[in-house]
Amino acid sequence: MPKMKNRLSRKRRIRARVQGTTQKPRMTVYRSLTQMTAQIIDDTSGKTIASASTKELKAKPNAAGAKKLGALIAKKAKDAGISAVVFDRNAYAYHGRVQILADAAREGGLTF
Repeated sequence: MPKMKNRLSRKRRIRARVQGTTQKPRMTVYRSLTQMTAQIIDDTSGKTIASASTKELKAKPNAAGAKKLGALIAKKAKDAGISAVVFDRNAYAYHGRVQILADAAREGGLTF
């Protein structure tokens, strides 16, 4: 179990530094073999402002799906009146699908 213990340790370390506010909420990413999910969360009130997943898009959780997901979450954020977020990579390396999602969200108009 050291692999999971190390992952949880990384996650706690990142969450200690990354905090979303009402003006600049936190965008968190979850990825698995079957899906990817992105949520925009206001940590002060504990509410999810917007969320999207590859299941909703009927897309595979690969690079193309991550790009579509980034564009969709950026659109939902714009509809909710959000233009800036804090990015929470959720203990995943900023590489591959996570990086593609972040770049697509930036292209969609989010700043972080």
